[in-house]
Amino acid sequence: MLLLGIDIGTSSIKVSVVDAATQRCIISCQHPEKEETPISSPHPGWAEQSPDMWWEHTKIAIGKLNKSGLYNPNDIDAIGIAYQMHGLVMVDKSLNVLRDAIIWCDSRAVDIGVKAFNSLGEEAILKSHLNSPGNFTASKLYWIKNNEPAIYKQIHKVMLPGDFIALKLTGTVTTSISALSEGILWDFKANELSETVIDYFGFEIDLFPSIVPLFSEHGCLTKSIADELKLRAGIPVSYKAGDQPNNALSLNVLEPGEVAATAGTSGVIYGVSEQLIYDKKSRINTFAHVNYSKERPLVGVLLCINGTGILNRWLKDHFGVGLDYTAMNERALAAPIGSNGLRILPFGNGAERMLENKSLGALISNIDLNKHQSKHIFRACQEGIAFAFRYGLDIMRENGVNPKVIRAGKANLFQSELFADIFVNITGVPVELYDNDGSVGAALGAGIGAGVFRSPQEAFSNTKPLKIIEPNKENTYEEVYYDWRNLLNKYIK
Repeated sequence: MLLLGIDIGTSSIKVSVVDAATQRCIISCQHPEKEETPISSPHPGWAEQSPDMWWEHTKIAIGKLNKSGLYNPNDIDAIGIAYQMHGLVMVDKSLNVLRDAIIWCDSRAVDIGVKAFNSLGEEAILKSHLNSPGNFTASKLYWIKNNEPAIYKQIHKVMLPGDFIALKLTGTVTTSISALSEGILWDFKANELSETVIDYFGFEIDLFPSIVPLFSEHGCLTKSIADELKLRAGIPVSYKAGDQPNNALSLNVLEPGEVAATAGTSGVIYGVSEQLIYDKKSRINTFAHVNYSKERPLVGVLLCINGTGILNRWLKDHFGVGLDYTAMNERALAAPIGSNGLRILPFGNGAERMLENKSLGALISNIDLNKHQSKHIFRACQEGIAFAFRYGLDIMRENGVNPKVIRAGKANLFQSELFADIFVNITGVPVELYDNDGSVGAALGAGIGAGVFRSPQEAFSNTKPLKIIEPNKENTYEEVYYDWRNLLNKYIK
């Protein structure tokens, strides 16, 4: 029995086929191969992508898998989807996209969320929704209602990026409690779709899809799409989850106290709790985890840093022309700890939640034209990103999340030995690195939803760490971190 996983990323679409019996990936591929999916920014702080482009890239990626000859496409029995969180996709009654999606790093709705937070009562909304409406999906939809009323009137259904891909596969629109919570549309106190937020913004309740369990059937592959993809009609889409809950699932982070991290385009630390945790300033966010239920309300407490891997890629494009990431890492290793005083704040990808939705922009500080070289910039980048993680983890600790170990996939920035070393030593927390992939996690999630596995734990029973990195006895980064933090404080106060 084979399982197909689809990961709708910001930079590319990745797909994998997994053998359910061994839990091993047979083949993975992505499109575009060089992670060049464009983000449109019609105005400063805006970030949009075409959902139809995601769909075209998904079809191309699945076609690449099928052409490999490494498996029989007719043996695929379930499909799972992971997706970039907090996006806003809208379709009309013909299920056609009405406009480009407003994606996770778009900042246009910050003021809307702040006003809603104040009007609804900060303490009341935090106790019931665990988050400020902030810059999340509900606030983005209200921006559409106010600024593009002609489009708003045509909306048949509102959905997240993964819901849209499932719609294209099956013709069916569904959502889940976890998905609604990431849009700040789930009332944890009432355990239902939020009347409070929907009434405040004046949304029609039928704009939102029917709610089904996350691990369940979200529709089945239609014959026309099955023929186009050369798959078997009737395959269920049996799992949909945001990329960070899915990353936690793929690292077998399912129980209270377990913590996952990722450092791709954005950076995240994600801890599971059985307490309905919220931060009074909404600097960290709490969403329903993949295994959340009304009977056992497990939540994921999420620290998000928008500007992590995207900064590293920007430096590669502009300071590392002709270099790959391995060569950049080698140069960074040649620079001393602290990068000879060079400091980088990695906040150049929209409003940062952990900085109370401020849009600082990225900053390179203390450049000395006589002594700083590319190696110092490359190292200061990785130090700055790791320091941002430490800053955010301290906020999580204030709110009762105290990880004893952090699990991460050996991917993106965690492929850099330097970055992993800085991260471990500045946070003081050991890291277990896994051969982890979001599309593989989505495939195994599909197996859980389809009943191939009796439990999430069984789906990851063969998962073992590749490497465990322990902090050094002497933290040589602490003084540098405090200097970096002092720089940050100058800009956020």
